[in-house]
Amino acid sequence: MSAVQHANPTLQQPQSSLSFTQGFLLGQLSIVILIGAFIKFFIFGDPPSADTTASLRASARRERTLAHKRSLLTLQTQSPQHRPLRKKRSSVLRNPPPLTIGTILSKTYYNVDSHQPESLDWFNVLIAQTIAQFRDDAQHDDAILASLNSALNSPRKPEFLDEIKVTEISLGEDFPIFSNCRIISVDDELGTAGGPSRLQARMDVDLSDSVTLGVETKLVLNYPKPMVAVLPVALAVSVVRFSGTLSISFLPSSPPGGPSPTTLAFSFLDDYRLDLSIRSLVGSRSRLQDVPKVAQLVEARLHAWFDERCVEPRFQQIVLPSLWPRKKNTRGGEDEGPIEREDGVVGPMTEDIGKPEGEGIRSRRKETGHEGLRVPGAMPGMTVT
Repeated sequence: MSAVQHANPTLQQPQSSLSFTQGFLLGQLSIVILIGAFIKFFIFGDPPSADTTASLRASARRERTLAHKRSLLTLQTQSPQHRPLRKKRSSVLRNPPPLTIGTILSKTYYNVDSHQPESLDWFNVLIAQTIAQFRDDAQHDDAILASLNSALNSPRKPEFLDEIKVTEISLGEDFPIFSNCRIISVDDELGTAGGPSRLQARMDVDLSDSVTLGVETKLVLNYPKPMVAVLPVALAVSVVRFSGTLSISFLPSSPPGGPSPTTLAFSFLDDYRLDLSIRSLVGSRSRLQDVPKVAQLVEARLHAWFDERCVEPRFQQIVLPSLWPRKKNTRGGEDEGPIEREDGVVGPMTEDIGKPEGEGIRSRRKETGHEGLRVPGAMPGMTVT
């Protein structure tokens, strides 16, 4: 019995070694299969069609909008209604009759139910002139390039990205077309849900163009030590088609004449369509071109960025300046024109004399740092983040 017991381990040793080899080979084969499946389905997998993707995104946005309206209605029904504070009225200014939406529509002869939509041809011409001037300024000024580089390399940039360099900018050649403008009455989200409280203009927007931004950077792996691995990436994103419904409304100061100024609010409805063309190059020596998954990730991120800023229920607000006529805002005429100085140089208008260079009537901006994207021709105080 003892001899048999001593012989058994020697007989089982080849069998255990064989099982270890089989397990090692099986594990390596499993890893190869997983890597191959990952490369085939995740990196080189065929993306869904553009119509399918657009339909899915529109459904998700619609569900988000409806959920927001339901939650807002619940809050309005549960929260008590507070009466606004009454301010002391002027004893000199005559008190006009109460102004309601119905009064405004009646005095402007506008029926929201039967009025025909407007074509906005005149508005398209003005917008086209503004965009054309913006493109012309960009050709002779590197401000847009500097602003883009500053915005893309802001402190909020992820740590796994190296410096982002702008390699291509194309502002397009065509212009957006606005049409089918109509006025509707809507419930104010900040007011009560018992009836219409403000008017809103809605118009269709369509743009078919090629607005392109090309960048290149490097994906950096900083673990377990900095710059362990570096992967060069080049992207070129083009907006080839945009169509949607733009809504514009005025939000008056609350209370009237109070500290909250009158603003212009605009947003897009959740049924918009944004088609992008994304080209990519990944790698240094053996470069992968137009990886479908990279295009999907970039497109999803751009849609999320747009949805989070100006798609209902979110909106953008622009503070409106005072429209009361003032002398300092007066331009033109015979009294205030360019004057000739003693040295023969034609100088600025009279009210600009004595001011430092760079503070003319066209541009009086102050250096505010790189808090956002500032483009030539933008309204003072407007930045894109």
